[in-house]
Amino acid sequence: MSFPVWTLIPFVLMLLGIAIIPLVPALAPLWEKPRNQLIYALALGVPVAIGLLLAAHPELVAHALMEYGQFIVLLLALFTVSGSIVLRGDLAATPRTNTAFLAIGGVLASFIGTTGAAMLLIRPILATNAERRYRVHTVVFTIFVVANCGGLLTPLGDPPLFLGMLRGVPFTWTFSLLPMWLFVNALLLITYWALDRRFHSREAPEALAMDTENREKLRLVGAPHLIWFAVIIFAVALVPSLDIDAVAHGELEGTNWVPWREMLMLAAAAGSFLLGSKKVRFEENEFSWSPIAEVGALFIGIFLTMVPALQVLRAAAPNLPLNEITLFVFTGGLSSVLDNAPTYVTFFEMATQMPGEPRIGDVPEALLISISLGAVLCGALTYIGNGPNFMVKSVAEDQGVKMPAFFGYVRAAFIYLAPVLLAMLLLFIAEPWWAKALGALVVALILVRAIRLATSPPPQVLSRGDRRRDDPAPTSDPEADAPPQL
Repeated sequence: MSFPVWTLIPFVLMLLGIAIIPLVPALAPLWEKPRNQLIYALALGVPVAIGLLLAAHPELVAHALMEYGQFIVLLLALFTVSGSIVLRGDLAATPRTNTAFLAIGGVLASFIGTTGAAMLLIRPILATNAERRYRVHTVVFTIFVVANCGGLLTPLGDPPLFLGMLRGVPFTWTFSLLPMWLFVNALLLITYWALDRRFHSREAPEALAMDTENREKLRLVGAPHLIWFAVIIFAVALVPSLDIDAVAHGELEGTNWVPWREMLMLAAAAGSFLLGSKKVRFEENEFSWSPIAEVGALFIGIFLTMVPALQVLRAAAPNLPLNEITLFVFTGGLSSVLDNAPTYVTFFEMATQMPGEPRIGDVPEALLISISLGAVLCGALTYIGNGPNFMVKSVAEDQGVKMPAFFGYVRAAFIYLAPVLLAMLLLFIAEPWWAKALGALVVALILVRAIRLATSPPPQVLSRGDRRRDDPAPTSDPEADAPPQL
């Protein structure tokens, strides 16, 4: 089947709406309501669905709607269960403690999702650092590690990988990305530790003394609800779902039409919601259905408008310069300014038309690695690349942290995250020897920068009211002077 190029327009408008409308001051308040997002999504998606039905392609509509249902059920289950668990306590806000928080979050992100891990840890991280003046960099690196790069190891970690699993990628295949996951997160954690050590040395002695006094042992409240996470992991890894292709073509045989996996995940979500503490969920975690309602509203439009767009791109794929490097760059670049889930699917479908062995999910494995890395890791380059990014930013601002604006965050990402991703590209994806050598040089420069940050002497007061130029005087707003490094 073939579709004209103009059928890409609804998909492009859908993605541009998600990326641009929240940044327009006059439209942002309207866009924040899931009802308006749903209206926008249906205004673009329903005509596409009608057109497909009139063109005698009902199986494409059915396939898109069933895949949408599977996608939303997973996110809903992870989001609901994470609301039943909270970390209470206030540890010493040292670089070692903060780095440990991020490291743990990076591991959890692959098993309870980047959204679940970010929402579980951001509040205790902020509580631990409440007495400190410099906190912006900690929130930014939480977005880097916990809300994005940590979710690379399983289809539970990030929505793009789950969509890959729905397209035939084995659940355990993403474990093969462990070397890249370890490389990227290790360099980010080293950089963060050095940066936080520098900022810790700039804190006022009074603030550090108060931080020492206001300590409370860390406690995990709602730990029994981790069982529900285990149920979700079991369901995704081992429980069969409905056979989308068979059902879409009307081949209802046996139980291939029963969504066993989704039923089990919904049961886990319901059990967590009904049995969990309402105080923990609604007071301490400030739980709201708005984030998942927003995802549900937008993605119905994405999944419907994506159908003809994918067919057009599949047809164009053999004529495009697609290889391991360009697929990482294209997927990563678009994932940073659009949502990374549809970006992943777009290039996944294009890669199915490319030659190469071995094949995973009908995609050459080398290309699938590039697509997966680009979608998951580069979603951290902007606030709009991945859903949890804005959620973490919002929670931090509610706690009084003056977060950088859109381009301020992008600047920080290109200073600290982009070099790490460049090094990974050169060492793990590019093949020429000179690329490996250049990658090693980039790693060396990252480590040298970390050493300089960690070992540079703290600023000292030269005389009363006279500070060194690299230590700006505090203002009445403790976060008003965002750290110059960010």
